[in-house]
Amino acid sequence: MEYLLKIFGEGKNLNALQMSSRGIVIFFVALILIRVSGRRSFGVRSPLDNIITISLGAIMSRAVVGASDFVPVIVCCFVIVLMHRSVGWLIASGKAVGRFIEGEKILLFEKGDFLKQNMKRALVCEEDIMQGVRKSALTADMAQIDKVYMERNGDISALRK
Repeated sequence: MEYLLKIFGEGKNLNALQMSSRGIVIFFVALILIRVSGRRSFGVRSPLDNIITISLGAIMSRAVVGASDFVPVIVCCFVIVLMHRSVGWLIASGKAVGRFIEGEKILLFEKGDFLKQNMKRALVCEEDIMQGVRKSALTADMAQIDKVYMERNGDISALRK
């Protein structure tokens, strides 16, 4: 036990070796958490998925620097990951749940017109839309575009005519 205390330390007064040792363990714990959470949490990038990224980073850092006890931090992270996975399962199971948690796509451009009311709702300007069009449709010519949406994850996507 004394050997483990030397390597991982205790409390807030940790040296570089102890913080590094904790960092290595947290790295592997994070890998396990990502596998448990599923690909969604680091692939889709919806607001829900960003919550897990921010929460896990903030909580796990407390274990590395010794601000919180190590085991309770890991347990808390597993609870968050299981909650995220459960909510993801609910979203995938029903459209109504998905709409409630993640919202709906918003139509921003249609039939040659920018839809100002929807743009206000999405908090975007024409240049934001043009950036999304250039990125997703690989054109700046709006005459080639049928519709532009703000997707549930905040990306702007364009459908060509």
